[in-house]
Amino acid sequence: MKPIEILFQDEYLVAVNKPHGLLVHRSRIARDATEFALQQVRNMIGQTVYPAHRLDRKTGGVLLFALDQQTHKDVQELFASRKVLKKYWTILRGHTDDNGIIDYPLTNDSGKVQEAVTNYKTLHRTELQVPFGKHSTSRYSLVEVIPETGRMHQIRKHFGHIFHPIIADRKHGCNKQNKLFKEKWGMDTMLLHASELSFTHPITNQYIVITAQLQDEFKRMMQLMGFEINQNDLNQNKEAVK
Repeated sequence: MKPIEILFQDEYLVAVNKPHGLLVHRSRIARDATEFALQQVRNMIGQTVYPAHRLDRKTGGVLLFALDQQTHKDVQELFASRKVLKKYWTILRGHTDDNGIIDYPLTNDSGKVQEAVTNYKTLHRTELQVPFGKHSTSRYSLVEVIPETGRMHQIRKHFGHIFHPIIADRKHGCNKQNKLFKEKWGMDTMLLHASELSFTHPITNQYIVITAQLQDEFKRMMQLMGFEINQNDLNQNKEAVK
């Protein structure tokens, strides 16, 4: 696996573009894994790092670490108080509305029902001349997602709930679509990408915007579907300080 790309770093925080399929840290539910983002970033920069938030194993994109325990506590409070703006890109089955709000409570592993709200905007739609089921074509949408809450698998569950599942999401998606992508295009990367994090730095008080470029398989699917990457929608890798 090639080295993880560092998107932002100062004496308090480091952010990387996590590859799809890489666990953030060791987990009892994924005993097969031998490589982890936490260890890779620690080895790259030569110091202990603390995950500031979660990204699913199959999700790629901006992953933020703190470099000391106090900053870790401070940045986790930003996430908990919804003071971090999170943006994602995803490719979904079907044609989604121009924009929408999915307000649908989710139940966590402990059986607790929690508020969950996801906002989305459709960036592009396509219709491929590929028969699927009873349909003579296949429809897909490229969508920008801004979750208001941060429940486990929230984006995946919410788009499954409105019958526009994420492509190659095996747990919450469409098995028949996933099989189509695997057999026809050799693609089984879950097409969910954490494109941006924006927040006020807990130590310096500067406003930070960290963006991550799409990774290779996501780009390949974009090209296959005729979706153009608009750099005004997803900037070059950079951090912006206002």
